Amino acid sequence: MGKVFFISDMHFNHANIIKYCDRPFENITEMNETIINNWNNRVSEKDIIYVLGDVGLFRPLTQENVRDIITRLKGKKYLICGNHDRRMKPKWWVETGFVEAVNHPVVFRKQYVLSHEPVSRRSFTKYINIHGHRHNKQIDSDSYINVCVECVRYTPISLQEIEKIVQKSKGGVA
Repeated sequence: MGKVFFISDMHFNHANIIKYCDRPFENITEMNETIINNWNNRVSEKDIIYVLGDVGLFRPLTQENVRDIITRLKGKKYLICGNHDRRMKPKWWVETGFVEAVNHPVVFRKQYVLSHEPVSRRSFTKYINIHGHRHNKQIDSDSYINVCVECVRYTPISLQEIEKIVQKSKGGVA
């Protein structure tokens, strides 16, 4: 088995996200290709990658249009559907190239909750929430790790890097 990675809010083909989030790209082609290249330079075919929502804005939204990008991305891809993804059922996303897709948060390795939107601390008090949705806005708490592309340099972040962040936040040596 390979490494584990996380990423969120790629928003492939979404031209307006460039200005909404002040992304450093001239157009969607540059944005898409940068994210795809960064992903494939980091992730191998044997790796697992959790996409924490908002894959893209595909017009028309067809499996063929989505598959054109998803099949270019290395790794075994799992999707926690985001607000832009929930228009389609999880089965539809599996048919486009994801190993699995769900519409709800998932507990991962008994320590983390993976979600698109940050979860309430009352719901998951003992977990660290790896999430997306907030783009370049961080939550001021050691219990949340934002893996939106704007926060991870448009490149998937590894579980090892997440664990170093967690260790450092607990006062350990990273």
